[in-house]
Amino acid sequence: MQKTVTTPVRLAGLAALLAGIIFVAIQPGHPPDVPESVHTTAWSIIQPVKFVMSILFLLGVTGLYARQVHESGWLGFAGYLSLFTSWALQSVFVFIGAFLLPVLVELAPGFVASYLGIVSGVEATVELGALPGLYGAAGGLYLLGGLLFGIASFRAGVLPKVPSALLALGSVLPLATASFVAHPYDRFLALPVGLALAWLGYALFREKVT
Repeated sequence: MQKTVTTPVRLAGLAALLAGIIFVAIQPGHPPDVPESVHTTAWSIIQPVKFVMSILFLLGVTGLYARQVHESGWLGFAGYLSLFTSWALQSVFVFIGAFLLPVLVELAPGFVASYLGIVSGVEATVELGALPGLYGAAGGLYLLGGLLFGIASFRAGVLPKVPSALLALGSVLPLATASFVAHPYDRFLALPVGLALAWLGYALFREKVT
């Protein structure tokens, strides 16, 4: 089967590249997940950028999968579906953090503190309904999707093997270090995944349209 690259797929590689760069860049300066951070300059910049990043990831992962849809098989599909669903859920949470929490922090401080506690691990003081479960599902799908998609990409051999392996290993890194790396330091565990996706995106973007 002849491998072809279309312009939309190649541009999706650029989306993955940009998303990965943003994912790496925002980790060191990310403000703490506490109500006091919501009105800071860092929050007002980073949260909207994270929302754009989430959309870019959705586009980028779709392009990476489309490039190797036949070669990656069912494992690639399972990884792609998990990653796409994870980032779709994450985009909703990021949207709330970027555009709703700054409005609600004065009107409903208890909700804002409890909402941010989903990330920081602080016990909620108000009922959040399905939000904690959805956030946990997004995190689980992120780990599972990265592992499966990384393995599938490595086996397919269409995209570079090193970042494919890095994606798989980086995705399970939080599980291996969960007992001794607490929030917010666990944000730095995202760096290998961001680098891997940026690398894969760059490789796809460099390919010529055929």
